[in-house]
Amino acid sequence: MDVAEVVERDPQLLKGVLPMLVLTLLDREESYGYELVTRLQDGGLHGIATGTVYPVLTRLEREGRLSSRLVPSAAGPARKYYRPTPSGLALLADARRAWADLADVVHRLLPDTEESR
Repeated sequence: MDVAEVVERDPQLLKGVLPMLVLTLLDREESYGYELVTRLQDGGLHGIATGTVYPVLTRLEREGRLSSRLVPSAAGPARKYYRPTPSGLALLADARRAWADLADVVHRLLPDTEESR
């Protein structure tokens, strides 16, 4: 089973980590919404839709975790580019620590293979 199938079966898994993934990618390089969706898809979240990512961008910007700027585009309307604010970077650091702690617990509690049951 690939990541897309797992997320399709349980979208709550993605909902919990998507803000961390968005902040991580934007920390590496500012992006506009559709470009960010493409980067997430290229990273392995093949089935992720723009309708999943845009609400996260809106919420993070409203919370002061992202800043944005409009950049004119030769191929249509101006694009809104996002990058993390210091508050967003602090949230990202906290999320990374929490994710690492959770992953440690999950790895301790789950058997390595099906045969180990």
